[in-house]
Amino acid sequence: MTAAAADPTARTFLRKADPVLAKLIDARPDFRPRAWLDELPRLDAFGTLIFQVAGQQLSVASTRAIINHLQDHFGGHMPSAAELLAADPQVLRDSGFSVRKGATLRALAERFVDGRLSDESLAGMTDEEVEAALTEVSGIGLWTARGFLLVALDRPDVFLSGDLALRHTIQRAYGLDHLPTEAETAEISDRWRPYRSLAVGYLFASEYDG
Repeated sequence: MTAAAADPTARTFLRKADPVLAKLIDARPDFRPRAWLDELPRLDAFGTLIFQVAGQQLSVASTRAIINHLQDHFGGHMPSAAELLAADPQVLRDSGFSVRKGATLRALAERFVDGRLSDESLAGMTDEEVEAALTEVSGIGLWTARGFLLVALDRPDVFLSGDLALRHTIQRAYGLDHLPTEAETAEISDRWRPYRSLAVGYLFASEYDG
């Protein structure tokens, strides 16, 4: 399935709330905020967390390369939590994961295997509960947890506070003469509630399309 077009109700709200976003929205009438996921394998909750951990402090291209190497080690598919735990930890290192990231993934896998985490339980949690459950794991911070909310759960009001690429994008889109602080980006994003996820999608599209 291909990603759906942006929700018209959210588009209308954001156009009225923010003149800068209005220009970005009008320039992309057929915008599909989750279209970039069409190029990835279908991911369950654990697979999404593998992708999120792989992508910490790396470009999307580097992340995809690591994921491709990992899949090669598991017969062309993303490993389940049980498969990852059963594999030699060296497999993760050979795929491009650091020792720290490998330990994080194994700690996550243990939680999926013993039932502390599951697709169903995470889907039933509030955003705050998901953040709390994931950040219990060493190596999972708010950036990764909120990325999971966006990618795996498609939550509508997620803001990637602290994301350096987003701060640069906001600086250029809003014509700021300095890189905005986290507090300044949070203040700007308040006008987008309850559709901050879509607003971020338009901002990144304005920066990276083409």
